[in-house]
Amino acid sequence: MYAPRGEPVVFQRDCDAVVIPAGDTGTIPAGAEGVLTQSLGGSYTIYLQGYLFRIDGADADAIGKEPPDPPELPEDATDEDVERLIWEQMATCYDPEIPVDIVELGLIYRCDIAKDGAGQRHVDIDMTLTAPGCGMGDILAHDVRTKVKMVPTVADVQVNLVFSPPWSQEMMSEAAKLQVGLF
Repeated sequence: MYAPRGEPVVFQRDCDAVVIPAGDTGTIPAGAEGVLTQSLGGSYTIYLQGYLFRIDGADADAIGKEPPDPPELPEDATDEDVERLIWEQMATCYDPEIPVDIVELGLIYRCDIAKDGAGQRHVDIDMTLTAPGCGMGDILAHDVRTKVKMVPTVADVQVNLVFSPPWSQEMMSEAAKLQVGLF
């Protein structure tokens, strides 16, 4: 039987979860025991009863963890500061099976930021997946949308899943290739 390495956890309350890689959603009941296998970018991957589940950072308290702090900008933030923070937020989104963020994986194809007359920003993102049939696509897109929308002055975020051009390992940064052992 597979025994994952990681930190044992007990769910302290009922918690919404997503099955990896299928993308199905459900609730893990209070008292369930699992193993925390990944905790990157403010979300968690839990091995429980033979399955992997993704737990959102907002539900960190269910497994005895602290939710991540929201991003902040200084009062005199420039457009470049906002853009940098948007990219930093996207870099907190991780494929739940690969310990590399989606920016380093090369999954973000485009990020356009428009500022309206009231100083609010509208962000339009094209992203892809490592495999077109991945059931986690909508979950990853939701994660990107939620985290970018947390950036002060961002009014709305559109995330488009695209598959042209198809993703390949060449789109990964050198750091990501090194991390997954491709160098």
